[in-house]
Amino acid sequence: MIPRLKVRPEYLAAAKAAWQARPRVVVQARPRDDDVIKVGFTATKKVGNAVVRNRAKRRLREAAELIIPQFGLPGHDYVLIARADTHTCDWQALLDDVKAALIRLARPKPNSATP
Repeated sequence: MIPRLKVRPEYLAAAKAAWQARPRVVVQARPRDDDVIKVGFTATKKVGNAVVRNRAKRRLREAAELIIPQFGLPGHDYVLIARADTHTCDWQALLDDVKAALIRLARPKPNSATP
């Protein structure tokens, strides 16, 4: 089981870091000083009522357990944010979106100072 983000300041720090939006999920990634990967989940009221938000977060938790150990970078905090159809979308499509976002976030940033 992947350690979880538990307090609001951890979520706020991740919100200021790099992120990738996909049709079914938004993934935020913040580097830290140690080698532990932590993950947090959120769903706003725009996603739906409490039942819908809970289902979306359950699906995100399961997707994170499957995908983050393979594609997550050590020493990073990840926050997965549910979108409107996270709770009803095809399971494989959700996994693909999480995987694509993690791969994109792991890519090194191009150096703009190089001619």
